[in-house]
Amino acid sequence: MTTSRWWGAAAVDMIAVALFVVIGRASHRHAETAAGIASTAWPFAVGLGTGWAILAARGRRRGERPDPATLSSGVAVCAATVACGMALRVVAGQGTAPTFIGVATGFLGALMLGGRAALGAATQRQAARQ
Repeated sequence: MTTSRWWGAAAVDMIAVALFVVIGRASHRHAETAAGIASTAWPFAVGLGTGWAILAARGRRRGERPDPATLSSGVAVCAATVACGMALRVVAGQGTAPTFIGVATGFLGALMLGGRAALGAATQRQAARQ
């Protein structure tokens, strides 16, 4: 795995969480303050970090460096992001309606997996040129 794929997957995930938070807050007509965005984002940011930590631990256990740009890695990161994010929202007294969980899973899954698919296609095109 190349470093650019690692950074690409990290960027995809961070952008997905940021877009989810900003679009979600805007759709509910919340005031767009830095504090408001941070309040909504932190549970998912912690979940995202947890997902990446799970990937790293899984790789160490297997004695390899996992490729976070694969679709299977994307599923694991997305699942951790949503599960941890929702659990932390409960702890923080924020809402976790079933429809919100579905929207979060669908939106983050589409962006995280779609981004990884795009990374894979770009990598194949680059390899074909060389």
